[in-house]
This record gives sequence, C-alpha cells and structure tokens, in this order.
Amino acid sequence: MNSKVLLTAWLLAPVAIVGGLWMITDRDAARKDRVQRLTAAGILNPSVSGATVASSVGANAATNTGTTGAAPAAPVDESKLVAPDFLEQGFVIVVKDLSGKASTAEPIHLASSWNGWNPADPKFKLSARSDLRWQIVMKKGEIDGPIEFKFTRGNSDTWECAADLSSRPNRILPKIDISKLAPGERPELVFEVAAWDDMRPTAAARPDLDPYFTMPTEGITGTIKRLQVAGGGVWTVRDLLVWLPPGYDKPENATRKYPVLYLQDGQNVFIKNPTTPDEWAADETATRLINEGKIEPLIIVGIPHAGKNRATEYLPIPLLEKDQPYRGKQYAEWLVGEVMPRVERAYRVKPGVENTAVGGSSFGAIISLQAATAFPDKIGKVLLESMSTNFGDGAVLKYFAGQKTWPKTIYFGMGGMERGSDPKFDATNKAMAKSASDFEVIAKERQSGGAGSVVVVVDPKAEHNEVAWKARLPKALEVLFPAKPEKAEKKDK
Repeated sequence: MNSKVLLTAWLLAPVAIVGGLWMITDRDAARKDRVQRLTAAGILNPSVSGATVASSVGANAATNTGTTGAAPAAPVDESKLVAPDFLEQGFVIVVKDLSGKASTAEPIHLASSWNGWNPADPKFKLSARSDLRWQIVMKKGEIDGPIEFKFTRGNSDTWECAADLSSRPNRILPKIDISKLAPGERPELVFEVAAWDDMRPTAAARPDLDPYFTMPTEGITGTIKRLQVAGGGVWTVRDLLVWLPPGYDKPENATRKYPVLYLQDGQNVFIKNPTTPDEWAADETATRLINEGKIEPLIIVGIPHAGKNRATEYLPIPLLEKDQPYRGKQYAEWLVGEVMPRVERAYRVKPGVENTAVGGSSFGAIISLQAATAFPDKIGKVLLESMSTNFGDGAVLKYFAGQKTWPKTIYFGMGGMERGSDPKFDATNKAMAKSASDFEVIAKERQSGGAGSVVVVVDPKAEHNEVAWKARLPKALEVLFPAKPEKAEKKDK
C-alpha cells in the first residue's frame, strides 16, 4: 500500500477527468452589461453598504456528492410525490445496521449538510429501538436546500461505507406520496448501512490518529515539514504541513525568500485520504510548474481543519442550523495572527501582500475570502474553488458584496456539475455556474472599480471534489504566482 494513501493528515474533508475548460476574462463591455443587469434587478448595488445578491435554490457544500436514498415501495403517481425535507410535521429516519457494530457505546449519528457534517452532533444522535433498528425524528429543515447526509458511529473514523468497504456517496431523502399520509403524520424513511470505515483492513494503520507519526518520503514530491502552531480556538495545537520549493535548501538560495500560499483543509493538499476520491496534489503540481518555468518558486502551507467543527470554523455568517457557534471571523484572525507569523519565523517568506495568498474549496473558499477581505494589509491573493455561492439563498455573495476591500488577484474555479451529474440537479448546477459570473461582477466592482485581476474558470463537467480541484490547480497557480523574469528574481534574493 502506498504510504501516501496511509498518510491521512487529520480528519476527512469533503469527477471524471475534466475537459473543455473555458475562462471568463475581463471584457469591459460584457462586465458593464452584467453590472447593469444585476443593478437593475436589485442584485448588485454599486454602494457597498446597500449591495445585495439574490440567488436561486441553494446548493449545499458537502465534500462528496451522491444521490442514493431509499426508494418508494411501489410505483405511485409522480404528481403526488413530494420531498419530505420541509414537511411541517417533519419526518422519521430509521436505520438498520447490517454489520451489527452500532451499540449504546457507539450509537449511530446523522451527519449532514444541515449540521456542517458534524459526525458527533448530539442533536442528531439516533435512538436504539427494540427491533434492533435505530431512529431519529427530524423536524422541518431550518436552512434552504434539501438535506444530504451520511451515517456515522459518532466520530470521523466510522463513516458508513459500501458493502465492499468502498466509499459511498451522500444520501438524499426519497420523495414520498403525501396523499397516503394522515394529517400531521410523519413519513418513516428506512435506510440500511452495510459497513463502516473502521471495518477496512487498513483501519488500524491510521497515522492521523498518532500526532507523532513520522513523515514518509515515499509518495511525497519534494520536502514537507511539520510545524506546530497554537490552535485557533477549537484545538490546542495543530501541525501545519509546509511544502518547500525545489532548491530551497541549496547554498546558493540561502538568502532567497519565497511567496507563500496558505491552503485550508490541509489534510487533502498533499495526501490522498482513503475515503476521498483524490488529493489536491499540490506538491507534484507545483514542482512540475516550477521546473517548467511556468510559476515562480513558492512555499505552500496546508492548514488542517478542525474535524467535526470544520463548518462552523470556516463560516463567518450563519448558514446551517441556528444554534451553531460560527467562528469564521475568529479563524481568520487566527490565520493572520498565529499561522502566518509562525511560518514567517520558521521559513524564508517574502514579505508583502503581493506575495501572500490564501485558498481553499467549498467552505474553505469562504473562509479564505473572509481572511483576504478582512485583512487586505496582509493578504493580496486568493484561490477560491467551488465556493458555496448559492448556499443560504445567496447569503454568501450578499455578505461579501458588502465588504469594502477585496484582494487584487483572484482565481475562482467552479464546476458545471457541482451537485452531481444526475438530471435532477440540473437547475442547481446551472444556478451555481451562473453565480460564477455574478461573483466576477461583484469582485471587479469591489476591486476599486476593476483595478485588479479576476480569473473565473468554469469547468462544465466537473463536480464538487478533489478530482476537480486538482485538475484546476495548475491554472490557479499560474494566475497567482506567474513566473518572473530572471533579473527580477535575482533582485528579490
């Protein structure tokens, strides 16, 4: 087994090979048309204080996509089928654990797009029934968008998986025939769990469970160092993964300083987790582009998320269930006040906002833009992948449209099939692709009337996962860290 597969840096984060990339670039006439359209529709107000962005049906930001759920027992009239997610009376989820591993010591929990994918949320713990099944009574959803979910036995080591121990897609609720329900009756939806992650043969070999594991050299391209930093409010300490560019330790580069990219969800930046479809492969990609002379040498820092607290840690505004401690603004302060100074003390980092970038995907993109807009004197570039622009009925775009200062260099990537390839997601996928255009308009307006660089890439076939982010990473790095002439590099040493 490749040690890179075994090396899971911490907890799990959350497509076919993409093609036909097309780029939305700075076309003044088109931009003005979009500004006028958004303004006339009341979507964008040129005034920062009054800026609003409207959006269509929200799309959730889970790190995996899927459409598996229980199916109706018999064919019914399609016109009578409704999604149970928002029934006033709520609904009941029943689970049969075919493995028999769930117990009172390790009860089944429901982790979902409604609770930030917290695998141990006490409000979403199922109760044991006398028929050896487990159940939870769900109330009507408090956030926009249907629920996507998976079952777990209370921690991130025990997510459900398929019978062959492979990863399974997220579940969604099946539609039900509401005409068969009595007034106020809650529909009962039955699911089966075939197996759990900790039943895999490799489950015991989990270096992420050992904070002192030795970094292997096999499967890693270049040099990666571990660097402890005081933890951000949720953890006491975290180990950053710091990738150093080729030639960093050569004597002739002893005084050379390098720009830096800080990436969220650091456990997926250099390493493929056993239950994720891929990794960002930032080490391999950056090495190749540097050697080809397409980007300048840089330092890349992977910052691990806080596991079950990832969603609330990355969100500066309420987007999930109401009673959540949203720590996004505090996390941004920690990133600038603890992480960046720690890296700058330990490694030869080139100073200046023009040499400092932050990035991430999904909620990780939201917190990256939060940090960049909140601290424009520290961060000048952002890498945003699959940002949840439609989440919360456009609340994300509305929030950022109200920020006065945006970074001068922005790369924004989005897939045309973020929710998946099933036709049922066509409307949401189209809305998310359109939101990329709306994002470009807002970004250019907030960059002092367009005095900056905004590159938006929409990949029509890409979904919401590491496969897509890995495929688009070369373009992102070329936008953020283009190669400099040799003479300029010598002056920077």
